[in-house]
Amino acid sequence: MTESNSPQDCICDATPEETSQPLFAFRGGKALTSEELQAHLAALIHLENVGVLLGAGCSAGAVGGMTMKQLWELFVQEYNHSFVWLKDKGFLTDELKVSVGIYNVEKLLDSLEIAQKEWQRQGKTILVKTLKTAKDDVYRSVIRAALLEKDWWTSPNLAFESDKLKPHRTLLQRITSSRQPGQCSPSIFTANYDLAVEWAAESMGLRVMNGFDGTHYRVFSPHSFDLGLSNMLARGEARFGTYGIYLSKLHGSLSWKLASNQEDYLEVSCTQAWSGIESFLNGSNSKKQFAPIVFPSAAKYMQTVGFVLGELFRRFTEFLSRPQTCLMIIGYSFSDDHLNLVLTRALQNPTLQIVICIPEADVVDGKLDYQKCNRWIKNLGLLELPQVTIIATPSGAYFENFVSFLPDPVIYDKYAQEIKKVLADIRRNVIDPSGNP
Repeated sequence: MTESNSPQDCICDATPEETSQPLFAFRGGKALTSEELQAHLAALIHLENVGVLLGAGCSAGAVGGMTMKQLWELFVQEYNHSFVWLKDKGFLTDELKVSVGIYNVEKLLDSLEIAQKEWQRQGKTILVKTLKTAKDDVYRSVIRAALLEKDWWTSPNLAFESDKLKPHRTLLQRITSSRQPGQCSPSIFTANYDLAVEWAAESMGLRVMNGFDGTHYRVFSPHSFDLGLSNMLARGEARFGTYGIYLSKLHGSLSWKLASNQEDYLEVSCTQAWSGIESFLNGSNSKKQFAPIVFPSAAKYMQTVGFVLGELFRRFTEFLSRPQTCLMIIGYSFSDDHLNLVLTRALQNPTLQIVICIPEADVVDGKLDYQKCNRWIKNLGLLELPQVTIIATPSGAYFENFVSFLPDPVIYDKYAQEIKKVLADIRRNVIDPSGNP
């Protein structure tokens, strides 16, 4: 790490009250105070490669999204007939259960897909019809959980002006502005379908490079991830920061649409996508009219491997294998087997630093207690790896709190010293030629 990456060179905006309170974060089993955590984060976001993995928790609460628990509560309440039918037919098994009353949507959709094809082969028309209805109701619950605010879809300027996206804007502002000359734009990875990141970035004037390219026919073109933006006129301190972010939506997006040729995936504006989404939510029994999302079922994953989702997962894996890389994980429940597998293998990279926010973890006698956590987190925590930092307390582990611990950007450049020297000369020779203070 170069001298310019020193934590002491970074400025944090935490108040004295915040910094005086200990924040129960742990790195390699060693407890960190809030000041130590801030210094550690300040160093990490200046590494060569910086990325963030956002889960459903980052879009829940004030933003308007739903957690997996809230999604299932909605499904049971609003589509109870489908829930009861799925339970009676044995689809909601203990194997699919994540916790009490919560089931893995990905695995459930796999089971429904397999059962539908088998019943179609057997000619069980009535069962197939009921199954399709139940499956559509699951889809409707997923979409409703990802809408955030309905008004934003018809008037995106309302999203640009909303304070609800302030944590997303803060995150983007701090990780983009902290990029140094020659470093690439930060990467955002998300398992969410919502448009929170896109709306937040556009409201700040940041370009979103998400793999889609084109104006009138915006088709998925993976090569666009290898492109970057730069200001050819920038000199000195103006070279710091970046003008865009790389966004990989690992499970798809509400703004994606299957083209009429049934081969290309297109990205459309939220206003274009809304009419089809609204029709489906209001009871239309077919998703083909808009196909807004690549749902995370194994069958759909196989159809798109090597193209959309396969390419995005490959990019995620490649990012984690780069030297001098930091990945911050926020709002993710660690219930996705695909993502967990990628993260497990990524730990083979000795220069990778991972910061994980886990509000479910408790602190007992100065040590982390993982009894309420996902099995994957328990296994990771017991290893006490020095390359893994775990933030456990709600005061820092929730999204809006975590972003406040990221440092504001500071200029690191020889030009900064030259500017200070010039200002000192002006003050000494022009303002007060006598040299008196």
